[in-house]
Amino acid sequence: MGGPSSENEVSLSSGRECVIALRDAGFLVEEIIADRDLPEVLRTCAPDVVFNALHGRWGEDGCVQGLLEWMGLPYTHSGVLSSALAMDKQRAKEAYKSVGLPIVESVLASKAEVSSNHVLKPPYVVKPYNEGSSVGVYIVHEDANGPPKLAEDMPDLVMVETYAPGRELTTTVMGDRALTVTDIITDGWYDFDAKYKPGGSRHVVPADVPQEIFDACMEYAITAHNVLGCRGVSRTDYRWDESRGLDGLVVLETNTQPGMTPTSLSPEQAQHVGISFPEMCRWMVEDASCDR
Repeated sequence: MGGPSSENEVSLSSGRECVIALRDAGFLVEEIIADRDLPEVLRTCAPDVVFNALHGRWGEDGCVQGLLEWMGLPYTHSGVLSSALAMDKQRAKEAYKSVGLPIVESVLASKAEVSSNHVLKPPYVVKPYNEGSSVGVYIVHEDANGPPKLAEDMPDLVMVETYAPGRELTTTVMGDRALTVTDIITDGWYDFDAKYKPGGSRHVVPADVPQEIFDACMEYAITAHNVLGCRGVSRTDYRWDESRGLDGLVVLETNTQPGMTPTSLSPEQAQHVGISFPEMCRWMVEDASCDR
């Protein structure tokens, strides 16, 4: 847990919760705060299984997965290729499109270009193409006076995508099973604080949506999980414009390392279908392997 990404604090929070749950499930657990000496620490520790509670770059994009494959250490969640593919938002969208999943228009553009001109007609969203947890996301509204002034720490290449209005929905997949659909209700949009601060959002589980929309979310989550080659647990997020019915449902992205904090969505969905948090963590450990 931890790691050098912008999601370090979220990862530490996830890790602490997973440590407690894994010990409750009967495992002997050693906490490893990931740093540049991670290979040496893993060599000394010699674990039977690595429970990956890292988020963001290096922990969720295939990098640490490659290290674990090299060392022959079984690990949880998705493998090298699927982790890298899901984290690259533009290539993930191309994969979605290849199997008919509904997406919104998007382009990759330089930070300088996005800061000086409207790359797409407003409203649109600007975000890093390889980060998660709503890190560095800008919404440019229809009546915006000009393009957004991006922060210095934004990457040189960013994704610009058409803004998708409507409700935030999400579905978790465990193995080959979609769990349920959650409707995420916030005062604004589902940003970093809404995701991780207590009271930042309200989750309606199961979502109170038409059966057609519920079924589509469940089906799309499995399809996204499979086309990206995910393993273990993943979570696919949607926007739904209810005024347009099924045509208003679009896939935003798939998270191969869903948060495991007290306010996280996937453990909550598992709980709803009768899987306790320790049971969920046990399932992930028993599912762990190399060559994922």
